[in-house]
Amino acid sequence: MKIAGMASNRGRNLRNIADRAPGGAEVSVVLANDADAPVLDAMAKRDVPTEVVERDEGEAREAHEERVLAAFSDYDFDIVCLDGYMRVLTDTFLDRAPTTLNVHPSLLPSFAGKNVHDRVLDAGVRQTGCTVHVATEEVDGGPIVTQETVPVYEGDDADDLKQRVLYEAEFAAYPRAVKWFAEGRVTVDVDAHEVHVDGDDAGDGQFPARRTTSEDRVRELRYGENPHQDAALYADTTCEEANVVAADQLNEGAKKLSYNNYNDADGALNLVKEFDDPAAAVIKHTNPAGCATADTLAEAYADALSTDAKSAFGGIVALNRECDAETAEQIIDSFKEVVVAPGYTDDALDVLFEKDNLRVLDVGDEETFGERPETLTEKPIVGGRLVQERDLQAPTRDDLEVVTERAPTEDELETMLFAWRVMKHVKSNGILFATGTETVGVGMGQVSRVDAVTLAAMKAEKDAEGKSAEGAVMASDAFFPFPDGIEEAADAGIEAVIQPGGSVNDDDVIEAANDHDIAMVFTGGRAFRHD
Repeated sequence: MKIAGMASNRGRNLRNIADRAPGGAEVSVVLANDADAPVLDAMAKRDVPTEVVERDEGEAREAHEERVLAAFSDYDFDIVCLDGYMRVLTDTFLDRAPTTLNVHPSLLPSFAGKNVHDRVLDAGVRQTGCTVHVATEEVDGGPIVTQETVPVYEGDDADDLKQRVLYEAEFAAYPRAVKWFAEGRVTVDVDAHEVHVDGDDAGDGQFPARRTTSEDRVRELRYGENPHQDAALYADTTCEEANVVAADQLNEGAKKLSYNNYNDADGALNLVKEFDDPAAAVIKHTNPAGCATADTLAEAYADALSTDAKSAFGGIVALNRECDAETAEQIIDSFKEVVVAPGYTDDALDVLFEKDNLRVLDVGDEETFGERPETLTEKPIVGGRLVQERDLQAPTRDDLEVVTERAPTEDELETMLFAWRVMKHVKSNGILFATGTETVGVGMGQVSRVDAVTLAAMKAEKDAEGKSAEGAVMASDAFFPFPDGIEEAADAGIEAVIQPGGSVNDDDVIEAANDHDIAMVFTGGRAFRHD
């Protein structure tokens, strides 16, 4: 698609479009109505042809537009993009030119016309932005193609808004509109005052073509991951799932949660939501130091802690039941940063409050605690945001494919399913050893899978209290590319393995398991966690 641009001054939007070529669109010519307009030199540097058609004093608009159309007659173009072209266009031009787009620095229909940013500030609104619309004879009144919002900050002046709207709103919305036209996705009906975009964000499933989000800043944090990084916490007030952002901190006198506290507490809470039985998890640097389920919460916490009490020092505790005094006594027996649970008994709070800076978070109703209606997760990256379905997979026994000569026992199957749910929360490459429904050793975040096995075995041998890898089940978040991981596990005493399968070397891996009388099952799907 080819674009004819029209500008009166700098033409920064046209320069942005020329540089980005959204949808492969190219600027074929730019016309200015001022011979001194900086856009002319800017486009010349981009090898874009330019034309100048100044309006003579007393010249009628229609006559001027005839000369503009004549200047354009030597160029091919499919659409016209206005950028600060400070002349009202009439039907003389609009009826003979292709669709003409304009960008206005407010969220139309509010604040049409001039002096937009001053009027936005005078009105006291908290959001402004820009609107890309089809140009008509009605100034700022044509059908809207797309909009982009930006916040209005306390202390802003008109220059602040001008810069923010240009760089954060117009530079996003105008290329987006051009891209849609270039892809042939736009239908314009000026008479009906309608613009339809195929596959736009009006009903394209959970991954629309365009996302808009809105969160409220609820607090500034002491610092980010490190003291030299500033940080703040924003809340999605529509979230109905139990979460640490909306959790009440019961001991108000304790210091507030840090960036890392929130991140770790969120990870711990998501882990214990996996289980219906009483469950406890201790998280350190977003990885499980230990996790267990048991008949009572106190037993589950003891089993989780004993996986790696050394690493649990300074960690985050999450529980999926109301915390009782017996569990609370164990929690305060060593240093912890945060405990999060769906409620606390009065006796438990008396115990926990003995520790001045143990932050106690209540995430609300235990009856709805296990519900997980939030279906997406997202991760900001420089220049954008990754969005994916939340990993809620939980294979059952019927989903497991036995691939070895020895089938797993009933007890091993139970442990496999437990271990897989915990493994989903271990940073990849991840390996987890478990017996019963408690962890024994965790090897996380390794660039080599066999090293992750070695680490899990080392943790089980050196740091687990009253536990052993001997006879344990091993879970792997992805397939074993070579038999060496199985050999390393056999040396540690592993007797059963749950893994996704799917390696080109699966036959060799299965053969290694058979050689060591290890029962192995495939889940058919991996459980990477990379953040």
